[in-house]
Amino acid sequence: MKGRYKAAIALLVIFFILPLALLLTLTRWVPTLAGIWLPAGTRIALDDSPRLTRSAVKIPSLRYLVGDCELARLSGAEITHPSRWQLHIASLDVDSVCLSKLPESEATPGAPRTLAEWQSMLPNSWLTIDRLTLSPWQQWQGKLSVALTPAIQDITYQGEAVSLRARLKGQALTVSEFVAKTVEGQPPVKLVGDFTLPLVPDGLPVSGHLYSSFEVPQGPGLVDAELLWEKNRGQLIVTASGDPDPLLDLPWEISEHLATISDGRWRWPYQGQPLSGRVALKAEQWQQGLDTMQISGRLNVLTQGDAGKGNAVLTFGPGKLSADNSAMPMQLTGEAKQGDLIFYAKLPAELSGPLTSPQLAFEPGALLRSRGRVIDSLNIDEIRWPLAGVRVTQQGVDGRLQAILRAHEQEMGDFTLHLDGKADNFLPDKGTWRWRYWGDGNFTPMQARWDVAGTGMWRDSAIVLNTLSTGFDKLEYGTMRVSEPRLTLDEPVEWQRDEQHPKFTGALSFDAGPTTFTGGSVLPPSTLKFSVTGRDPTYFLFKGDLHADRIGPIRLHGRWDGERLRGEAWWPKQSLTVFQPLVPPETKMTLRNGELYAQVAFSAAADQGFEAGGHGVLKGGSAWMPDNEINGVDFVLPFRFSEGTWQLGTHRPVSLRIAEIINQVTAKNLTADLQGSYPWSEENPLLLSDVSVDILGGQLTMQQLQMPQHDAALLRLQNISTSELISAVNPKQFAMSGPVNGALPLWLNNEKWIIKDGWLTNPSAMTLRIDKDTADAVVKDNIAAGAAINWLRYMEISRSWTRINLDNLGLLTLTATITGISHVEGKSNTVHLNYSHEENVFDLWRSLRFGDNLQAWLEQNAALPAPRCSGGKECKEQQQ
Repeated sequence: MKGRYKAAIALLVIFFILPLALLLTLTRWVPTLAGIWLPAGTRIALDDSPRLTRSAVKIPSLRYLVGDCELARLSGAEITHPSRWQLHIASLDVDSVCLSKLPESEATPGAPRTLAEWQSMLPNSWLTIDRLTLSPWQQWQGKLSVALTPAIQDITYQGEAVSLRARLKGQALTVSEFVAKTVEGQPPVKLVGDFTLPLVPDGLPVSGHLYSSFEVPQGPGLVDAELLWEKNRGQLIVTASGDPDPLLDLPWEISEHLATISDGRWRWPYQGQPLSGRVALKAEQWQQGLDTMQISGRLNVLTQGDAGKGNAVLTFGPGKLSADNSAMPMQLTGEAKQGDLIFYAKLPAELSGPLTSPQLAFEPGALLRSRGRVIDSLNIDEIRWPLAGVRVTQQGVDGRLQAILRAHEQEMGDFTLHLDGKADNFLPDKGTWRWRYWGDGNFTPMQARWDVAGTGMWRDSAIVLNTLSTGFDKLEYGTMRVSEPRLTLDEPVEWQRDEQHPKFTGALSFDAGPTTFTGGSVLPPSTLKFSVTGRDPTYFLFKGDLHADRIGPIRLHGRWDGERLRGEAWWPKQSLTVFQPLVPPETKMTLRNGELYAQVAFSAAADQGFEAGGHGVLKGGSAWMPDNEINGVDFVLPFRFSEGTWQLGTHRPVSLRIAEIINQVTAKNLTADLQGSYPWSEENPLLLSDVSVDILGGQLTMQQLQMPQHDAALLRLQNISTSELISAVNPKQFAMSGPVNGALPLWLNNEKWIIKDGWLTNPSAMTLRIDKDTADAVVKDNIAAGAAINWLRYMEISRSWTRINLDNLGLLTLTATITGISHVEGKSNTVHLNYSHEENVFDLWRSLRFGDNLQAWLEQNAALPAPRCSGGKECKEQQQ
């Protein structure tokens, strides 16, 4: 009996205690047992023991390793059998880098080989993985659902970036849905297709037909792609809707050791620059994976511009593209043409590193050049980009970045610019790029040479211009010459490109030496200092002031919004005497009193040009000259400037008031108003009105003068005192007194006349007295004329009428009729004078010898007056 008890206890241990012990030690013996069927060098690791429940086996965590590389990590697995076997996995992470480390192994004898054999072994089951991730393509993660039977296998994959529905029935694979979001902001790629898989699933499908439609960024919209193949040959064709010519045509062929694309063609007729070319590709030992595959190929690009056709060729290989360490030599050579620009390239390079983070390194001799015309007037003689030693990675550009530009503009001149800097893993808003720049050139319109130099850097999201110095040796334009103008930085210009807190700041100074004018005027050395603050170079505020010695400061402020520059300039009240340096010394004018102030608002944009409006005011101005004095000048100038036209007098006319002008003739109370457009037109005329001045004891007025002129502007003279006029001219040969009235029709744009049919008359009595010495000299030199001159020694003029015409060549024609009574030696007699005179007034201004002219006229034209007698032969002879 004791033996039976011992046997019973042993059976109890075998059937109950031993399974319990095996279950509790799964983490120790399962990896060891599984290693019998796993490839050499691989193993399974269980972090936690599986748990057995009444309806399921739960595996909290399982790892599959290739050496020390974790190929797969499984979490939250559960095996159940509701109606068929079901494996549910919470997450499965697969690292593709470890796939290349799997060792090669021979097939196990008796293992299934054909697709049908594999399918016959499948149980009726379901497989669900809630989150499947394949590194380094984490963006394609999603949920995998598989329904398996020996006859049909259904696969469903659903993720944020990709989704798939497919069915495998025997050798027939049908893809009913495939959607992938490849480009941010673009519609997803969609495709469907039918395939026939080989009997032994160790290669590509035997035949197939795949169709897809997708949208190409910056392309023609929707394009169609069709992939056809039979056995080891096929063709990929991509066409745009409505275009019979394909965008891409790739014939391909695959053998056991070689995959090739031969005589492939492509074209891109969009984006304003048609491109086309051919492509060839060869992949040797392609079935052995990327690590051993040798890839080589050739791609050429044909371009055409105004400068002709260009051809650039990219060759690569033989080399390998590896998930671990690529080594692919490549070189771009040839030329490309776009518009009037030609690009020349010789760029040898090496692509290395893992495919997940490749590195492109340019080798010695790498150089990109260009020449041609950017715009109609700017010609690029040469621009060079040496790229030797520059590396490009996912982290950015690293190495020395240089550029040399030589160019000229037909009217503006030629120049040379240099850029030299160092990039450290630089990408826009990431990494660091430090640079310095310098250059010089000729500025032909102003006969000047200019130069520029400075330093700066781009660090992460901040672009900083640390130093800047640019200017001219001089600027000459017309009558003006500016000495050594130069723009420099008072504070660095910094642009902080942070999306949440953008900032743009800086301070600059524009300095110039004396500005001289050919007339002798001199503007003292001037300085414009201004600061900028804002969001970025397309939106900022500016503030500054301009002064030249005692002139100013003129305060400026405004803003730039990327399209329009707006601002205001305010000139505070200051004395007129500060402008004394601007007065040419030859004029001998001294500015004495007066105050000036102004305010201007301005705006500038590409579509409108420059516009400005405001007003300037001068009050109480006065100036002295050796022969003149001007006092009490009040001038108000409201204006607007737009589209090359000045609008003078906006809300009120331009107003000029001068209290007194002291010269040989003193003028007082000068007034004039001006309003309208300059240049003027029929639709927008310019009007000078209410002109008035008190002069020579009378008044000179003009009601209005309109340009363009259709009617004469009537210049009226009222009670002009001839005695004051004679006193001002001061001829010694004669004296005159009495008032004169008149009207002078004034033309400014008549094809012949300046004054046409003007007249002068005396409203009351006038007197004429010839100097005794002058009269005696005439009598002595010309006895015949002397008898008549005696009657003109003193005459009272009762009526005079003078007609005046002045043509635009300066020829003055004057015809006068004078009637008066002569008083000589107690005798009186009536005198009638008819006087005609022609003279060029332009010459008269240069020599105002009124006395000599009068004396010569009297000698040639004087006639005896008619005597008072009762009749008889003597009276008749005298009258004749």
